[in-house]
Formats: sequence, structure tokens, C-alpha cells
Amino acid sequence: MKKLIAITLGFLLAMPVLAEEVDETLDAAPDGQVDISNIAGSITVTGWSRDAVEVTGTLGRNVEELIFERKKDKVTVKVKVPRHGGRGIDSDLHINVPQNSSIDVSAVSADIDVTDVLGEQRLHTVSGDVSAESAGNDVEAESVSGDVEVDGDKSDTETNASTVSGDVTLFRVSGTVSAESVTGRVIVDEGSFSRADLNVVNGELLFQAGLQKGGKLSAETVNGAVDVELVGDVSAKIDVSTVNGRIRNCFGPEPERTSKYAPGWSLRFTEGDGDGRVDISTVNGGVKLCRK
Repeated sequence: MKKLIAITLGFLLAMPVLAEEVDETLDAAPDGQVDISNIAGSITVTGWSRDAVEVTGTLGRNVEELIFERKKDKVTVKVKVPRHGGRGIDSDLHINVPQNSSIDVSAVSADIDVTDVLGEQRLHTVSGDVSAESAGNDVEAESVSGDVEVDGDKSDTETNASTVSGDVTLFRVSGTVSAESVTGRVIVDEGSFSRADLNVVNGELLFQAGLQKGGKLSAETVNGAVDVELVGDVSAKIDVSTVNGRIRNCFGPEPERTSKYAPGWSLRFTEGDGDGRVDISTVNGGVKLCRK
């Protein structure tokens, strides 16, 4: 009998601990703050019409607890894991928040996906992709190893997007923007800008959008081509330079060699009244500058 009990206990101890299902709801302010933290797994945030925060999904088998609490107008959603981390902490969370909430989402090894949230967004992960919708709200989206994508509605906002290893893609974003990638592409498609600062170390830079009156565009790469297509009326002082690469200009003026003894090219001219500014530079790569 003792042997049978020992075998049974051993079998039970050897059984894997299953992930825990979570389904919890708290009342929330219609335009409050929601802070979300999940070390590993995935985080999906959706804005809805209810004045409540709902958390559904699964917690990893070694997660200590889900901290889900409200203090005044701030709701906290945090997956607490053992100090040493380890396996079995991956948690997949789907969080519904009041549509006008401001959110601060942080992760280490998790993807972040945000839709229909109208408040300010601060989104940070170390290893994972970040995807966000912007509808008249400012967005800060960062990853170390992963792609970053922000999809706007052409409202004037402030957008900051960056990654070390991955692509940054901005669709229909307008206003002021800062985007950078160390290894990957930066793509800006549609929209119009009062200021756009775009930087890439190793990768291509593509800009197909407009400049507002007096708008400024700075596009710089170290190793990679730059393709700029200005949409609509253009009125700017334009300065383009390369070290190892040619310049193709669809506006008319021809580039010149910077030196008889060096490979670089430069191009300076004024289009329209010249009330804006366009600065484009690359070390290793060509530049194409056109108008749509």
C-alpha cells in the first residue's frame, strides 16, 4: 500500500501544471490611465465603449499572480513572475479598456498590439513586435528586436517610433514624427508633416508624404538608399548629399561632385518660396528625390 501511495504521489507531482485562464473586470474612469506589464507572451489592447477594464487570456503555469487593481483614475494590470524568471511565465492577455484611456504598456519578450484606443499611448518591448493605431492621439512605440508599425488617420499628432533590429513603418501619420532603426528600414507612407526626423544606420529609408507650410524633413542613413517622394505642393530649401552614391533629382537641378578627388555628390536648390526645409544625406547609398 505504501508503495502504491508513493507511486501515486510521484505521478501527481510529475504532472505538468496547466496555464491558468483569467477573466476579470474592474470599473474604470472613461478617460483614465491604464498601465500594463507582461514579461513574456503577448499583449492585445482594444478600446471599447464601456467604462471598465476587462482582462482575459491565460497566465503561464509559473506565474505568481495577476495584479489587477484600481487606484483613483489609474488601473494597473501586471503579471507578477518569480524574481529569477525562468520557463512557464509566458502569458497571453487580451485587455479591453475605455476608448479614451491613456495607456502605458511594457514587456520584455512579448508582442504588443493596440487598436481603437484614443488616448496617449506609450508602448515598449525588448523582444517583440509593436503594432498600434493612432486616431488623433500621440504614440510612442519602441522595440529593441522587432518591427514597429503605427497606422494613423492623418490627424496631426506626435509620433515617436524606434527599433534597434527591425523595420519602422508609419502609415497615414501626420504632424510631427521621429522614426529610427539601427538595422532595418524606415517607411513613411502618406500623411503631411510639420517636422519629420528619420534616421537609419543599416537599411533603406522611404518617404512618400507631404510637407505642411514651413515643414521640415530630415532623412539620414549611413548604409542604405534614401527614396523621397514629396506629395503635393513643395516649397522648401533642399540640401542633398552623399559620400558613396549618386543623386537622382526629378525637380530639375543637377547634382555636383563635392570634389575632383572624392566620390561624393551634393545638391542644393530652392523650390517654390523656400519656406520649408528638406535635408537628405547618406554615406553609402544613393538618393532619389521626386514629386508626386
